Amino acid sequence: MRHPFIFRRFSPLVLTLLMATFFWSCEEEELVFFTNDAAVFLVIDEESIDNGNEPNNFSERDVNDQLAAVGVRQSLRYFQNNVGEQIDLYTGEVGDEGWHALKTIPNSWISAGPSGNGLLNFLAPGPGLGGGEDDREVLLDKIPNVTPLRATGLAMLKGKTVVALVYDGDISINYSPLNGNLMGANLGLVAFDVLEVTERKDGSSSSLPRVSIRIRSVTDVSALPLALFSNAPVPKSSSEPFDIVPSNTPPLISLTPAN
Repeated sequence: MRHPFIFRRFSPLVLTLLMATFFWSCEEEELVFFTNDAAVFLVIDEESIDNGNEPNNFSERDVNDQLAAVGVRQSLRYFQNNVGEQIDLYTGEVGDEGWHALKTIPNSWISAGPSGNGLLNFLAPGPGLGGGEDDREVLLDKIPNVTPLRATGLAMLKGKTVVALVYDGDISINYSPLNGNLMGANLGLVAFDVLEVTERKDGSSSSLPRVSIRIRSVTDVSALPLALFSNAPVPKSSSEPFDIVPSNTPPLISLTPAN
C-alpha cells in the first residue's frame, strides 16, 4: 500500500511550470508602496467615499456608516481590510467637490489641546474639534482656507501619500473669503498612495477626475509626519474655474509641516 505522503514523480516540464507558478505568486503578493517623507492631510466627503457610491458601491459596513458620529477616527473597514488593493475613486463635481485640502491650521485648534499641534488635536479629537464634553464642534465652523480640489489640485497629488478624514455628509464651502464647515458626522480615516489622476468621461459634464489609489494602512502611514497642501489652487467661485481635465504637467506640489 502506497503511503499517502510519498512524492510523485513529475516531468521536468511540469516541475518548471510549478516553480514558475510559485515564484509568480510570491511576486504578486509583494506590495510596493510609495516611500514619501510625509503624508498629505485631506478631508473627503460623501461625494467621493460613501455607501452605494460608484465605482465601488461600498456597503454601509465598508465605510463605517453604522458608526458615523462626530469625532469618529477609526479606519474605514473596507480600507483596513484591503491594504494594497488598487481602486478608483470619483471626486465629485465642480461646485460639489469631494476632496478638500487644509492649507492652514487655525490657532484655536493649536490651543484646544491635548497637544501643541493643531492638526493632531483635530485627529485626537480634542475639545471643540469633535471631542470633549460640551460644544464638541465649536471650533469646526468657518475654517479658513479649506480648499476644494478640482482637476489641477488633484493632479498635483499624483505620487503622494494621503491621510484623509472622511465625512458622512457634505463639506460646505464659502467663497470670498474661502472657508469651510467641518462640522458633522465622520466615518473615520483612510490612507492611500495616489497613483493616477485621469479625466472622467463617463459622468456628467462637470464631473471631476477619477483618481486611482493604492490603499495603505492608516496605522503604518501614521508614522509619517503630516503635511498641508499649502499651494492647493484656490477656486474663484463654486463654478470658476471649470477645471475638470487634469494636466499632464501640473504645478509642483508644495507641502508644509502641519502645525
